[in-house]
Amino acid sequence: MSKVALITGATRGIGRQIAVTLAKEGYDIALNYRRENEESESVKKEIEESKVQCLAIKGDVSSFEDCEEFVKQVIEKFEKIDVLVNNAGITKDMLLMRMKKEDFEQVIDVNLVGTFNVTKNVISHMLKARSGRIINISSVVGVSGNAGQTNYSASKAGIIGFTKSLAKEVASRGVLVNAVAPGFIETSMTEVLKDEVKEEIAKNIPLKRMGIAQDVANVVKFLASSDSSYMTGQVLNVDGGMLM
Repeated sequence: MSKVALITGATRGIGRQIAVTLAKEGYDIALNYRRENEESESVKKEIEESKVQCLAIKGDVSSFEDCEEFVKQVIEKFEKIDVLVNNAGITKDMLLMRMKKEDFEQVIDVNLVGTFNVTKNVISHMLKARSGRIINISSVVGVSGNAGQTNYSASKAGIIGFTKSLAKEVASRGVLVNAVAPGFIETSMTEVLKDEVKEEIAKNIPLKRMGIAQDVANVVKFLASSDSSYMTGQVLNVDGGMLM
């Protein structure tokens, strides 16, 4: 029987690449997205080219009820979830002096509360199976902080604390919980930056370039596999050496 991976926020960028990469490894894929869009259909087709099953489900991770419903649909179709990748996230960057309360709350609700909502609905199935991998997508700014991102940095730092605490709770039942902290990765979020801004960012990265989504997906693939069976509660930076 194929292994099953659930990836949130999986229609573009890092989430999409993770879904496609795990599909190539033979995982059946359940992917979640928040809004109907062309990408949700195209990523489903790309995944199915790997001769695996794909279930695409609309749902807002910041809603506990939505998470309850889409996890139920995944279990009904595949009967299990072997790997959960909490990838869904948003940014609303602004200096704190100008940041609106709702901009802070929305980022926390999607990035951090969303991670809780999905994991809470998946964890009982993994504990019952005495097996599972939970991989949370954090960020290097959750470790280092970043001006203009108090909301995003707080949410990603919270994910690191969540990861370490949950890892201690469930290790004895065979469930491993780790986090990946990407640095600057070329996605639609970075496409809007001016070339001179990208060049300035690259100067401060020891490898002198931004990463690509596949760099992150490769680390997720490793954490999902048996090759990482003696690792839990860890945060792996994929950042070209930004944080050392």
